[in-house]
Amino acid sequence: MRDFASKKRIVIKIGSSSITHKETGGADLVRLEKLVRELTDLHNGGKDVVLVSSGAISVGLKAAHIRGIYYDGTGKSEGPDEKLKLKQAAAAIGQARLMMMYQKLFSEYNQMTAQVLMTKHTIVDNVNRFNARNTFEELLTLGAIPVVNENDTIATYEIEFGDNDTLSAIVAALIDADLLILLSDIDGLYTDDPHADPEAKLIREIEKLDERIEGFAKGSTGSLMGTGGMATKIAAARIASASGCDMVIANANDLANIHRIAAGDEIGTYIHSDKSRDFFIEDFINEG
Repeated sequence: MRDFASKKRIVIKIGSSSITHKETGGADLVRLEKLVRELTDLHNGGKDVVLVSSGAISVGLKAAHIRGIYYDGTGKSEGPDEKLKLKQAAAAIGQARLMMMYQKLFSEYNQMTAQVLMTKHTIVDNVNRFNARNTFEELLTLGAIPVVNENDTIATYEIEFGDNDTLSAIVAALIDADLLILLSDIDGLYTDDPHADPEAKLIREIEKLDERIEGFAKGSTGSLMGTGGMATKIAAARIASASGCDMVIANANDLANIHRIAAGDEIGTYIHSDKSRDFFIEDFINEG
């Protein structure tokens, strides 16, 4: 068992593929309901809970009947530069719809929620970062579960995080979270791609991130590893760990993993915090 009993503030990140239907891009309402139930129960147990959720663009493309134009069916864009306006429009449509679903589902359990949209500028600007932190603190004090996403409607290359793995780690650092749970489409970090290498081993625990560990994530791409690949999760771990936040990478196929992880069950890959005295969030943002 892992000693997570003292974890008071938890950030959970879930990817688009885990809450939308692969065939259509539409919202998977059954999984969304299970996710909301898990988060509400975690909150009812006395935890501060923040959800970082993808899915807005996929839901927006489905709603506007334009998924086939922008996506090739695997979740990879055919031409992101040429389709930027379409992506931003889809985000505007989808974010409203996705948040409406979250609001409705959370209300079924009498749980208050709130929407927070961020870009890199939120963090690199001192005033914006201060205001964002205060907003999160007040929302958590009020008992809300904030639902966070990148503001894709206005994000361009210069101000986008690029993936919600990074965003979730930034949020965890911003609000001094104790635990970050990255829900992915595999069981955790492996020594190699488990679909290509049957000898690949699941790494259960990482005391300290080093070149050897980061090397396991190199070249990991495709739907197996989720958007951005396992490399983005290692990058997120660097941020979370340096800020003093433990992190677990686990499979989103079973959303009950959320309460099991919070209870200390040995699920997924546990990456220990390794707080840096010189940690500044904006330094990690500027690296990107």
